[in-house]
Amino acid sequence: MALLEFTPKGIYCPPADVYIDPQKPVRRALLTHGHADHARWGSKHYLCTHQAKPVIQYRLGNGAHIDSVAYGEVQSINGVVFSFHPAGHVVGSAQIRVEYRGEVWVVSGDYKTEHDGICTPFEPVPCHVFITESTFGIPVFQWKPQGEVMKEINEWWQTNKKEGRITLMMAYALGKAQRILKYLDPGIGPIFTHGSVESVNMVLRSQGLKLPAGRKVTTANVHNAGPGSFVIAPPNVLHSVWTRRFKNASVGLASGWMAIEGAAEKRGANRGFVLSDHADFRGLGEAVLATGATKVFVMHGQTAEFAGWLNEKGIDAIAVKEDTTKN
Repeated sequence: MALLEFTPKGIYCPPADVYIDPQKPVRRALLTHGHADHARWGSKHYLCTHQAKPVIQYRLGNGAHIDSVAYGEVQSINGVVFSFHPAGHVVGSAQIRVEYRGEVWVVSGDYKTEHDGICTPFEPVPCHVFITESTFGIPVFQWKPQGEVMKEINEWWQTNKKEGRITLMMAYALGKAQRILKYLDPGIGPIFTHGSVESVNMVLRSQGLKLPAGRKVTTANVHNAGPGSFVIAPPNVLHSVWTRRFKNASVGLASGWMAIEGAAEKRGANRGFVLSDHADFRGLGEAVLATGATKVFVMHGQTAEFAGWLNEKGIDAIAVKEDTTKN
C-alpha cells in the first residue's frame, strides 16, 4: 500500500484516513490553500495554515469546521506525521509533508518560486516522493522578474490616463489582484475594485497585509471611476454587464497564459501581462530537483511533457492521469 493514493475524491492517505485537497466531501480534509479548486465546501473537518484559514473560512462559510497550524508545526494522525510548509503561491499556501515509518512524501499543491513580497516564500522540503503541479511545465513558459512586470503595468496605466482611458485589469481575486494592488503607483490616479476582489482584500487586510486604498465599485460610485482610474476585477466578468459599465476602457489580462502569442486578443483584452502565481518551467524544475526526491508524480497541466523532462534528468517521474483524480 502506497503512503498516498490518487483517487476520484482526491489524494488519499490510507493509514491516516485523510484526504489532501479533496474534490468531494470527506470526513477530514487537509487543504494546501484557499483557491476554489483546492478548498471545496462539504467536508466535515478541515486543516490548513493559520494564514490560509481566514480566506478559507470566508469562502466556505462560518459553518465549516476549520482548524489551523503554523508552518512547520507537526500534527500526528494515526501515527502519520503531517506538517505544512510554505508554497509561495498565495497567502497561507502550503506544501504538505507526510511522514510514516521513515518514508516522506510531499504534496506541493500549487506553488511559485519567486518571492512576491506578500506570501511566505517557497521552501524546498526534502523528501523521497514529491507530488508536483505542472500548470506551466513546458519551456515556453518563462517569467520575467515581478518588478519588471509591475513597472509595465504602471506605465500602461499612465499611458491610458494620458489618452483619457480607464484602465481595467483582469486578475484573480485571491493572489494576482493583491500582488498588482501592492505595487501600483497610487499617485497616477484613483483605484477601484470589483466586489469579489475587495472582499478578499478586507480579509487579508485584517491579517496585516498592506495594500493601497481601493474603492469597491457600486452602482452609486461607478461614475467616479472615470478616465485615469485603475479598476481591478476577476477574469470571469470580462464579458459581463459589470464590465460594460466602463466606457472607453483599455482592458488588460494578468496571467501566465499571456506568454502564448495572441492570448490576450483571443480573450478580448487589449493587453496581456505575463504574471502568474504558479512557477514557470524553470522554477518547476529547480523546485523538484531541490527536494532530492527520487520519485515524482506530476499533476495538473503539462503532465506528460514535464514528466518526460524529469525522466531525462534521471528522476523516476510519472504523469498522473486526470481521470484518476477527477470524475
